Amino acid sequence: MSDSAVPTPEQRLAQLREAIDETDSALLQLLHRRRQLAAEVGVVKRGLGQPLFVPEREAKLLAARRREAEQVGLSADLIEDVLRRVIRESYQQQQAADVHLEDKKVVVIGGHGALGGLFAERFREAGARVACVGEHDWDNIGATCQQADLVLVSVPIAVTEVVIARLPELPAHCILADVTSIKQGPLTAMLAQHDGPVVGLHPMFGPQVATLAKQLIVVTQGRKPEACRWLLDTLVRWGAQLYQTDAARHDEAMGFIQVMRHLSTFVYGAHLASERADLQELLDLSSPIYRLELMMVGRLFAQNAALYADIILAHPENFAMMRRYLSTFDQVLGQLEQGDKQGFVDKFAEISQYFGEFSQKFLEDSQRLLASAGDAHQLSQVTGR
Repeated sequence: MSDSAVPTPEQRLAQLREAIDETDSALLQLLHRRRQLAAEVGVVKRGLGQPLFVPEREAKLLAARRREAEQVGLSADLIEDVLRRVIRESYQQQQAADVHLEDKKVVVIGGHGALGGLFAERFREAGARVACVGEHDWDNIGATCQQADLVLVSVPIAVTEVVIARLPELPAHCILADVTSIKQGPLTAMLAQHDGPVVGLHPMFGPQVATLAKQLIVVTQGRKPEACRWLLDTLVRWGAQLYQTDAARHDEAMGFIQVMRHLSTFVYGAHLASERADLQELLDLSSPIYRLELMMVGRLFAQNAALYADIILAHPENFAMMRRYLSTFDQVLGQLEQGDKQGFVDKFAEISQYFGEFSQKFLEDSQRLLASAGDAHQLSQVTGR
């Protein structure tokens, strides 16, 4: 080869970039083919009555691909991240009409609302006859609930028990269920109102979800669990993960999962507002972890204020716990104001021991989230999206 045939560094760079573009195009075609196969899998699953999400299958698939990645010198974490995103898209692709409830009549009290509407749509897609009842439909509630197989209550927390008490007599076989974020009060009200099957549900997600695959729904049994089986099986078939607990334990846990978190987030946002902090500057100067934290704070204030007020006010028994939280904050702050570094370090070690092996797991899981968040931030900086 003559010297004139040797590409310059600039030419070689252009050639390599062209080869990368061709490889990316081939990768797109493979992803398209995978999407077609996933759609076919969804059709077969629906025919077999199998659930959309099978944790064991996904875990086995990811473990196998991680091993293959390591064998060819690729990052196993990279391949897992890519596949998790692809699999999530596959679940959305597979969530076509799964008609298996043609013989069921479902009444959704509050079905014109966001969360009630989500469930009404899912039941409708499954072939059930669905009636949505709003505040202005109550005059016909008796006729609407005749021959119902499920009456699902999805109304604001503050009026849930009142609405349950106003329900007409339901068919003996009918399931009475709710989707309220507290469980003891509504479950007690449903058991008093209806002698038939009763179950409490708490979807741990909002109405914005594109699919129920991998979404958690807490289940608190009330009465005749076997008669409620078809409902729970349907939720699993849609891909949801069910967690069974009793109402008291549920409400105790929600004190930390919802009340403490929501109230702390609200106060954090209120403090930023009162200090008139420059949010854009905070974002520009933030590490990925703080950017995520700031996003979670701001996210709260893009949603329904009354909903969060109801969640917090529905758990007055947790106000004492929040006072203890404030006391702990004040004690630590006082310690630092006195310059007691060793006291802080000792307390840190004590808390680290409490978290135990969860600390390392949380660190590894959060690193993956932070990597994705960092990529998304850089992309938004370039594209302006």
